[in-house]
Amino acid sequence: MRAGELLGRTAYDLHGRRLGRVVDVVVRGDLPDGRLRLTDVFVNGHWWSRAVRRLVGGERPRGPWAIRVVARTVRHHDRQLPVDQVQLLPPVPGFPFGPPRG
Repeated sequence: MRAGELLGRTAYDLHGRRLGRVVDVVVRGDLPDGRLRLTDVFVNGHWWSRAVRRLVGGERPRGPWAIRVVARTVRHHDRQLPVDQVQLLPPVPGFPFGPPRG
């Protein structure tokens, strides 16, 4: 599974309530064989914050102080959620823990 398959998908909680869109993922390399494991997703529920994020330059915006303030405000709307508490639509094969081993 690639991060690009997850980004932009609509995320729902386990009860079917809409949480927002996936804007980032967290992976950790703590598996014994050295593979990475998806642990969390960042979800943002506001359409305007995704648009502003693109305009001001993402994580580390540069420029006038007003742009930096807007970017910092937008980041506060992101929520980090464990992958086992999120459902994605349209579904991604193997989410959240990869394909079953057989």
